[in-house]
Amino acid sequence: MPADTRRLRIPPTVGEALRKVGKLARLSPRPNYLRALRHGVAAAVEHERVPFDRHFATVVDVGAGRGQFALVARRRYPSATLHCFEPLASAREKLVAVVGGDVRIYAIALGSTNTPAHFHVSDKGDSSSLLPITDRQVTAFPGTGEAGQIVVNRARLDEILTPQALTRPSLLKIDVQGYELEVLKGTEQVIHLIDDVLIECSFAELYAGQPLADEIVCYLRPKGFELAGVFSVARDEAGRCLQADFHFRRRESLAAPVPSQASG
Repeated sequence: MPADTRRLRIPPTVGEALRKVGKLARLSPRPNYLRALRHGVAAAVEHERVPFDRHFATVVDVGAGRGQFALVARRRYPSATLHCFEPLASAREKLVAVVGGDVRIYAIALGSTNTPAHFHVSDKGDSSSLLPITDRQVTAFPGTGEAGQIVVNRARLDEILTPQALTRPSLLKIDVQGYELEVLKGTEQVIHLIDDVLIECSFAELYAGQPLADEIVCYLRPKGFELAGVFSVARDEAGRCLQADFHFRRRESLAAPVPSQASG
């Protein structure tokens, strides 16, 4: 094979180091992002690449973690009402520290039922899930094995947020480590008020019994959403796709988008 047609394969450890260096460079110009770093929280600047074409009035962050996405949402949409759902107390402490008191924070996990549930806590808190962590997850992302379990409150989104709370345009972001479809099933009474969905979808079963990307697409399409783009693809050492962020837009609003205006 000619040298100019060969694909350079970068070792995963080197690739991860390069990714972190690039991310730090993107964090440094933003004072609020740098302040968050002092608390050990790196804003999810990779989401700034998603070309949302509306200036959202409401942002719902499900699986808010330590505020990684909330930081980006607060910068891009400073006047939006931000609702953050996070069941882990340690993560919520960081969330409050980096985002501030004007964000509405809910100490619950979301799903399709209103019942307590066992929560599988990962050694890396961001990888915790309501579903058991598989060996494939740990192999692909070392250090994400289960550290223990806790019992958390679980509720439906449409029984927590009323239609009056979802001023449009609205964005629903979901990052719940394999439990995405159950969260969506709990939005049935308010899904018609959601304009965009950003959701982490998997192509491989990283959490036991999790629905994969094609099932998420098939669920959202009859709800009025089209897949608008795929971002931040994660691959294993063989180059196989593991997961990515899927951006869905409501079809009825594609013809007349409202331009997004990012804040400094």
